[in-house]
Amino acid sequence: MKLTFWEAAKAVQATNDWRQWADFELTGIEFDSRLIGPGNLFVPLKGENDGHSFIKSAMDKGAHAAFWSKTEAAPAQLPILQVADTLKAMQDLAVYYLKKMQPTVIAITGSNGKTTTKDMTEAVLAKQFKTYKTQGNYNNDIGLPYTILHMPDETEKLILEMGMDHANEIDFLSQLAQPDVAAITMIGEAHIENLGSRAGIAKAKMEIISGLAKNGLLIIPADEPLLVSLTKEQPQTIKTFGLGAADRQAQIIEAKKEYTSFKVNGSKTLFMIPVPGKYNVGNALIAITIGQWFDLSEEKIQAGLSEFQLTKNRTEWLKSSKGIEILSDVYNANPTAMKLVLDSFSQMPTQGKRVAVLGDMLELGPDSALMHASVSEHLNPAEVTEVILYGTEMQALHDEIKKKYQEDKIHYFDKEEKEKVINTLKLLLEPEDMVVLKASNGMGLNEVVTKLLEM
Repeated sequence: MKLTFWEAAKAVQATNDWRQWADFELTGIEFDSRLIGPGNLFVPLKGENDGHSFIKSAMDKGAHAAFWSKTEAAPAQLPILQVADTLKAMQDLAVYYLKKMQPTVIAITGSNGKTTTKDMTEAVLAKQFKTYKTQGNYNNDIGLPYTILHMPDETEKLILEMGMDHANEIDFLSQLAQPDVAAITMIGEAHIENLGSRAGIAKAKMEIISGLAKNGLLIIPADEPLLVSLTKEQPQTIKTFGLGAADRQAQIIEAKKEYTSFKVNGSKTLFMIPVPGKYNVGNALIAITIGQWFDLSEEKIQAGLSEFQLTKNRTEWLKSSKGIEILSDVYNANPTAMKLVLDSFSQMPTQGKRVAVLGDMLELGPDSALMHASVSEHLNPAEVTEVILYGTEMQALHDEIKKKYQEDKIHYFDKEEKEKVINTLKLLLEPEDMVVLKASNGMGLNEVVTKLLEM
């Protein structure tokens, strides 16, 4: 980290007499006292627990300085930067650090696929540049500045994932990061409870342009009229992607369980991504567009995509101890994403039967029942033999698919019956079978995946 104590003090406009301490190099920044290393700056955030309570632990771990917002005096032996709000101070420091280090910033958001797209984009750009990306799901007002302050000194391209629950969140993150390139993967129904409609979601996602460079690049799906209509008067370069007519149009050549291959705009180059699904081809098109924007050759883009590593729990293929193939996609869910996954899963070749385990999709608002029921159109008894539904909201889908599934092929459990889900799978699955699991993260289907791996 190229940052000194005095630099940090000026960047956050600390109000105490910080010059009483000699200046020194900071080695890093942490808000979790358990992760503090020698020479770090400790940021005590206020959440369920007040981070100020862990100042001694941070000092024991080797913290050399800390932000401080309490009126009570901090430990006298520790260099302190007094601020009104420690989170805002971390955000202000991230803004300063970005301006100092000057990496090119790529921002990615969307109702689904943003983490996969981030991973693909980083893998492509890493073929030519020193890159750093959002780690895990650090994509909010805490995680994004934390990511900026953790980028290696040599970073040339910084790929930032931007998440949201409410309006104005992406606006804040975009203003903070000031991206040179921005991409929106798709508009689904995630957080529609807070945003009112898909149009509201589209408007919230378009907040990503609030900090976007005027000479920058914005990438959006061609088949999303809600977004296309919002970009008509933007000064930035606008590129669209999709399987239909688009600036970056893909033709799928082969779709397998382990990979998908495709060509783009009639090029002879065959691209391959080591994940299934048409929706992942869309994510790859974003990475290709970004790679081309930065003048990477098709060969480098092709190599990056073929080697990219998917963040855990995103469309992850696993295999149980007795050979059951498991498609785990349990980190988040909205109706559009669930339908896409089911469409892809339904076409996967298998020697056994296909089984779907679907859990509640949360935060869908007053139309939740209708949205859950609409998934029925993407479940065919000839393709997905048995369906296990889990959670209160899935009652609506259960009522709908009873019209086409035999009673003994549908299994419904409420949220308190996760153990019954696991036991049903134990009885149901054979070594050559294939199972997909999809739900909002709050449903905890990752625990079911863990048990499945032991089968």
